[in-house]
Amino acid sequence: MQPQSIGGLFLIIVGVIALMIRSFTYFTTEQVAGPLGIFVWNVEEPHTIFINPLVGIVAIALGIGLMMMGRRRLAA
Repeated sequence: MQPQSIGGLFLIIVGVIALMIRSFTYFTTEQVAGPLGIFVWNVEEPHTIFINPLVGIVAIALGIGLMMMGRRRLAA
């Protein structure tokens, strides 16, 4: 396979995953001191990242374009 075809296939897979998964959440842990500084608590704070469906559509379109470019150069 040519590098364009591999890159196109990768973009198509990433685009399909982006369309399937709308958001993902990860947690960060932070140590918070108490009012007198004697006690320390571990606080987990969630962070959610939303993925726009347009990103998945553009990735799939670019992937198909790269796959077609790879085939066009192979046929010529």
